[in-house]
Amino acid sequence: MTTKIFRSILTTSVIVLAATLIILTSFFYGYFNSIEIKELKDALSIASTGTEQSGEAYLGKLSSGGYRFTWIAADGRVLFDSMAEKAEMDNHLNREEISEAIKTGWGSSARQSATLTEETLYEAKLLSDGTILRISTDRASVFSLLMGLLYPIILVMIVAVAISAVIAHKMAKKIIEPLNKLDLDKPTENNAYEELSPLLVRIHKQNMKIEEKAAELNRRKEEFGLITENMHEGLILLDKNRCILTINPAAIELFSAEAHCTGKDFLTIERRTEISGAIENAVSKGHSEIRISRNEREYQLDISRIETEGETVGTVILCFDITEQANAERLRREFSANVSHELKTPLQSISGSAELIENGLVKQEDLPRFVGHIREEASRLIRLVEDIIKLSQLDEGSEMPAEKVSLLSLSKEVCGIIADSAREKAIDISVSGDEGCILGVKQLLFEVIYNLCDNAVKYSKDSGKVEVKINETGEAVSLVVSDTGVGIPAEHQQRVFERFYRVDKSHSRKSGGTGLGLSIVKHGVMLHKGKIILKSEENKGTEITVIFPKNE
Repeated sequence: MTTKIFRSILTTSVIVLAATLIILTSFFYGYFNSIEIKELKDALSIASTGTEQSGEAYLGKLSSGGYRFTWIAADGRVLFDSMAEKAEMDNHLNREEISEAIKTGWGSSARQSATLTEETLYEAKLLSDGTILRISTDRASVFSLLMGLLYPIILVMIVAVAISAVIAHKMAKKIIEPLNKLDLDKPTENNAYEELSPLLVRIHKQNMKIEEKAAELNRRKEEFGLITENMHEGLILLDKNRCILTINPAAIELFSAEAHCTGKDFLTIERRTEISGAIENAVSKGHSEIRISRNEREYQLDISRIETEGETVGTVILCFDITEQANAERLRREFSANVSHELKTPLQSISGSAELIENGLVKQEDLPRFVGHIREEASRLIRLVEDIIKLSQLDEGSEMPAEKVSLLSLSKEVCGIIADSAREKAIDISVSGDEGCILGVKQLLFEVIYNLCDNAVKYSKDSGKVEVKINETGEAVSLVVSDTGVGIPAEHQQRVFERFYRVDKSHSRKSGGTGLGLSIVKHGVMLHKGKIILKSEENKGTEITVIFPKNE
């Protein structure tokens, strides 16, 4: 801006100077021209008086002095000329100054030379005898005058331009200085030019709007940061060049990335080709999904394209932990397969026995044995269906009525039911301990205790021992079921609570187990927010402790 002001001032100064020189030159040229014409007329008046008295003799005496005199007859013939032979001169009747003098008594004219550097002034006067006396002189033209003054003009212009440049520079700095000192953060507090007040007011209003927008933007940014930081799902925003714009702590942990990876290429934190391919697929189709495994957990990545006005500006990646969902799906598949298998086995046995009886292939004395076998398999099938229904109810999480239950009383009731099975194997079963009252679902607690005690009897050796102890403290009630059975190998202890999992499949089928008892125990305890502790040694026995928190 300083340069523009400097140029404007300098240009104006040069234009004014040039115009001044032109005006002055024109003025002085006109002034001196009028003086010269007056002198020429005065000289002509004097010469005309002498000519009328003495004629050619007088004119001959005026042949020097810088003027040219020409005496012309009334018909235009030249009677005398101070600088040329009259016989060689043309008729002057048609000359402008001669014609005018004949008409008015005085005549004037000016004619340029061929080179335009000079012009000749003519003055003519009508004498009393009808002749005309003309006087002429040469003078420099305007062009010639300007050429003569060229060097002084150039010198004056150079000096004037230099002075103007210095003054323009100082003026420009002086004009700009208050503008450079403007405080645009507080525009209304400036003591600048009054003409800038409307602009400063507008700037103040714009600053207020910008501050409001900035505050709103910061607030939204903080809200977005708080939301993303507290998300359990990973969130990554990429620009169109696959550089990271935003990444939340969950995604940093998932991809084991650096805390300050914003601005870096996504490949710096994840180089899997399948993920890069999923991103490319999302950019081309709008959305893609992929599952990956990290740190023994399974994640689903939902990748979506971000568009603005029809142009792709980036992608967003959402990372969901679907480990529980994947495990549930796996368990459902395994459960369906196991249910099909477990149902198929007794049904085939029942169908086979019935078909033999129907076709008369069973001897009369063997018929009771086949009918008994059908009844056993049908009972086993009924127990299996009942256990599946119980597990389904637990999976659905349906509300069950809770009441105050004594675990000691419930344990005695269970032991009374399985006492016959225990006597068949000469197993000593006992219940002891505290009353152990908790708030729970009585039927479900019955199933928990029944399955634990039933398994203890089934897997105990003949003449063994099964003990049920109830211990009550101020915060919890523990149920301990121990036996002197075959025990559980260490490699199987983590899986015995899975559905249909059997350590010894042949023994389980022989004892009529469904493979769902301990799964019912696990879900029943979970529903009561308890925990299970398993201790077992092979061929020495098993002890299962269930701890229930007391609900006041």
